[in-house]
Amino acid sequence: MLASLASAQEKIATFPILPTGYSSIRVFDRNEKFVGRIMPNERYWVPLNRIPLFLRQAVVAVEDSRFYEHGGVDIRGIARALVKDVVKRRMAEGGSTITQQLIKNKYLSGEKTFNRKIKEGMLAIEFERKYTKDQILEMYLNTINYGNGAWGIAQAARLYFDKNPEELTEAECSLLAGIPKAPGRYNPLGPPEKVALRRSVVLKRMVDVKVITPEHRQSLMAHKVPVMKPSEAPYYVNFVRGKLVERFGARIVEQGGLDVITAMDVNLQKKAEQTLREGVRKINGTLQGALICLDPATGDVLAAVGGVDYAQSPYNRAFSARRQPGSSIKPLIYAAAIEKGITAGSLWSDAPVAYPRGDGSEWIPQNYEKHSFGELSLRQALAHSNNVITVKLLENIGVPYFVDTARKMGLPLRNHDLSLALGTEDVTLSDLVTAYAPLVNGGAHPEARTIIRIFEKHRGAWTQIAPAVTPAISPATAYVTTEMLKDVMVYGTAKGLKKFSQERPSAGKTGTTNDYRDAWFIGYTPQLITGVWVGYDKPKPGGKGFTGGAISAPIWGKFMRTALAGKPAVDFTKPETVVTAVIDPTTGYLATPECPKKQTEYFTVGTQPMQYCPKHGGAAFQPMSSAQRPAVPAPKPAAPAPLSEPPVFDRQSSP
Repeated sequence: MLASLASAQEKIATFPILPTGYSSIRVFDRNEKFVGRIMPNERYWVPLNRIPLFLRQAVVAVEDSRFYEHGGVDIRGIARALVKDVVKRRMAEGGSTITQQLIKNKYLSGEKTFNRKIKEGMLAIEFERKYTKDQILEMYLNTINYGNGAWGIAQAARLYFDKNPEELTEAECSLLAGIPKAPGRYNPLGPPEKVALRRSVVLKRMVDVKVITPEHRQSLMAHKVPVMKPSEAPYYVNFVRGKLVERFGARIVEQGGLDVITAMDVNLQKKAEQTLREGVRKINGTLQGALICLDPATGDVLAAVGGVDYAQSPYNRAFSARRQPGSSIKPLIYAAAIEKGITAGSLWSDAPVAYPRGDGSEWIPQNYEKHSFGELSLRQALAHSNNVITVKLLENIGVPYFVDTARKMGLPLRNHDLSLALGTEDVTLSDLVTAYAPLVNGGAHPEARTIIRIFEKHRGAWTQIAPAVTPAISPATAYVTTEMLKDVMVYGTAKGLKKFSQERPSAGKTGTTNDYRDAWFIGYTPQLITGVWVGYDKPKPGGKGFTGGAISAPIWGKFMRTALAGKPAVDFTKPETVVTAVIDPTTGYLATPECPKKQTEYFTVGTQPMQYCPKHGGAAFQPMSSAQRPAVPAPKPAAPAPLSEPPVFDRQSSP
């Protein structure tokens, strides 16, 4: 007998049998506030003996009360439906039995025609000859649409109640039984008044067919049924799913049984989603965007938004999309230069320069404004995002040296030519933001961390995932570069954030390509670092004015104001290896009383200027003793790096 039952089960089950003892993967934020669940990808089959009798009775009562009496087609039901169809002069009532509904879902279209109904009825009669009533009901319950992407009772029980079917209560069953008539309207997450009305209809039909008493119906109607809400932070939660698969293997999502404490701050996450969505749609409804916010000390991803609408597009642009960063890569080049002994006060000319290409032609990098500005200090060049000086700077320190520094800071690069200065290599927002983190974090690079700890229920044990932080650049380099980047928000390419920078010490950099395809802003305070990208999924120009400063920086500013609300406004901590000197910014020498312009500049110990400004009477002043600072060899210009083929120099970096 058991063998024959197993054989029959095997014949009708079209999915793996649902394992017993499943519990979902629950996701919590860093404060252990419930965020959502990670659901299995696969569909499962539930034998009829694991589906509550109450649910079976409810479905039969409301969908096909004569199910166990007819042979696949209910003549009474058809006659009743035909009367209504004639009155309404259309195919309003189908009169379909459970068997007919199963046939329609499995083999036929939903078109309401008499020909289809005839074919449906004939197939239903044939189906009833082949299978028992219980087998047909089992197939029906395992294949019907329960709304919100749930097909079959296994997915429905998990989605709405986080249970296996055999664990469902009578009240929960009464909700599920009403869904098939209109899954989009009657599912438990639908309009409450319509869901309640449908549930009332189900229970009344059960009374009518004498399955339950009126008193039982009244008791169930008075029982409020809690329903699992959809997961919050879908981009973040889906990324966590991928990290779990990396750690435990693909089967873990199907097995479940984990509680995951993430690095997310769910309140901050909600604000990030809202700010990005409103900011991007205000510009253009077809644009996309991404935002990531990190704790620079630990690398904890406090918020991550991969697009403006997960339901419309679940592709995660925060972690997966690779785009050209434009000038937002420049701070890493300037940090590498500071690390090598070049100073923020050193003067550089942006006179045109030509570099040979492999095909015999020349590449002549241009500034965003298409003209030269003469001599600028390195500080000014970064604030104004000068392209030519950045290329010369990269040539000076050497491309291999920069690539190695960028790797230590967290940005892996494949190209090895001077075009890197203009941000021509595609990067992810996540990698770029973590590469800025050493500038805030005293030179240390933290890996992005989305999961803090995991509880494995079957082992009854926690696994802690500690922050991974490694040295990248010196604390002095990080501080000096940050002091330079402060100017970007005062008079540079993100001067729209000047008021923010006056309220809170902050630094950052914009990035755009000259055809306005990608708009970036990566900025930070001592407490938080946040990056914003805006662009089209299929790259195309956004139009004049589509720049990091105009598009992404305002989104960054609005989000950061909320994220930092209630936190003290603190400045970056200056390490002992950094000294200040008052210089003449037009010459780079120590300022004299006659210098018309004076500026306090920051230097790594040993790189500060020793001579007074010769242009303004410096000879009359006693030069500093060489004993006041250790000798530091001047950086040697590296040989020009060959340009890779095919070069991408038509897209000059924009501010």
